[in-house]
This record gives sequence, structure tokens and C-alpha cells, in this order.
Amino acid sequence: MTYTIGIDIGSGAVKTVLFRVDGDNAEWLAKRSERIRRRDPMTLAQEGRDGVLADAGLSPEDVDYIATTGEGENVKFATGHFYSMTTHARGGVYLHPGATAIVDIGALNGRAINVDVRGKVLAYKMTSQCASGSGQFLENIARYLGVAVEEIGGLSQESKDPEKVSSICAVLAETDVINMVSRGIATSDILKGIHLSMASRIVKLLKVTGVKYGTTLLTGGLALDTGLLAAIQEEMANEKVNVEVVNHPDSIYAGAIGAALWGAFRHDKLRELEAA
Repeated sequence: MTYTIGIDIGSGAVKTVLFRVDGDNAEWLAKRSERIRRRDPMTLAQEGRDGVLADAGLSPEDVDYIATTGEGENVKFATGHFYSMTTHARGGVYLHPGATAIVDIGALNGRAINVDVRGKVLAYKMTSQCASGSGQFLENIARYLGVAVEEIGGLSQESKDPEKVSSICAVLAETDVINMVSRGIATSDILKGIHLSMASRIVKLLKVTGVKYGTTLLTGGLALDTGLLAAIQEEMANEKVNVEVVNHPDSIYAGAIGAALWGAFRHDKLRELEAA
């Protein structure tokens, strides 16, 4: 039996999970998520570790492996670090067994990952750093429009005449939005237009990675944006792509989950080598 912690440090939040792994059985014991908001991510990582241990009634000595991902390679108390694409793939398959692809939409970029049933990465494609299809871009637009992040999804789905953002550059896209406001375009139509633009790029990413069937799970900070999910489903239908797109209530933890599970796997392999 192995106790393992996964810590995913993203651009916007630090996610921490604790697992107990026994062979093929992985039991999720605790989770914590904290928005960074100008705080030190390393401090939040330590607080996350201490928090999940306290929730499970364990001490640091009980933990066999602490795995980081994302921007967590400098966490001093970590045992090992894993590339975020592999952790999102593994965590996504844990959350939705049978998923054929994972779309991770983070604060700064998005990526589509074609996976097999074990969560192994078969192919992937990422947006550019400048792309307007990111969580930070959408959050900036919401702030400019005076809309709370939690309201974005619902407002987008109220749209009757969406105004698509054509620019792929976040700076130019923000200028497009300012022009829309000056023209009196409704907030819901602006948000739906942004969602459709983001959805179009996501569907293109999926097609490039060879995803043609099955289920795609959304992960990352925008996974629970209902407006974006609806726009992706709409774009899939328009492009005649026979892929079901879903999210999960714990989608934001996919990277941390994958790190914890890969950490348990690596720990067991090291233990086998030492025993040989």
C-alpha cells in the first residue's frame, strides 16, 4: 500500500490531492485547491500538502511519494516531478475511464491530448502562448465587462446573436471586445462569441491529434465553464466530428491526480528494483 500526494502548480491555482494506492485500486482521500492571487505558489504547495494530510489524519512520515507537475519542479519537499501533459492524461482517464482524449484549458494556453485506455499520450497539440483561447484572457474580458467569472457560462448560453472574436492574439482580441462594447453588442453575445472562437481552436487541435471518435474530457481551470462546454459541443456538431465532449466536477484536479498516480507507480517500480 502506497500513500502518495500530487501537487499541480498552475498559472492561476495550486491543486493538491492525496491518494492511497494498493495495486490497481486507487482511493482518493483528500483534495485542496487555492487560487494563487499574487501569493507564493511554493507556500501554497506546502499548505496544500499539510491540508490534505490533516484532512486524512496522516503525518508527513506516512507519505511514500510526493509528485509535482506544472510549475512545481522547484518544490523542495517533493520526491519527483512529472510533465503536465502526462499527468493531465493520466488524471483525465482516472476521472473518466474510457476517455479517448483530454483537452486541458489552463490560464495561459490550451492543449488537446490523444490518449489510450491507460492514459498514455499518443499525440498532442498546444495553442500558442499568445492565443486568446485561455483562462487568463477570458478572465480579463469578464473583468472589463463587469461580469463575475462564475456568471460567464450562464450569460454565454443566453446569447441570441453571438459576435465572434476573429483575432488569435489575446491583445488584439481584447481590442475587438472593446470595439464590440462601443458598438452596443450585448454582453451575452460577446461572451458566446469568445466561447465559439475558443471552441473552434479546440476542435481544430483535436482534429490535428487524430481524435475522431469516443469521449473527450475537459480539464483545467475552464473545464467547468458551461458556456465553453456548450460552444465546443456546438462546434463539434458544425464540423461533423463524432466526439462527445464532457467535463467532471473534479476536472481541475486532473493534473494533481495524474501526478499522484504516476508517483505511486514510480515508487513501486523503485521498490521492486531495490528488492531485486
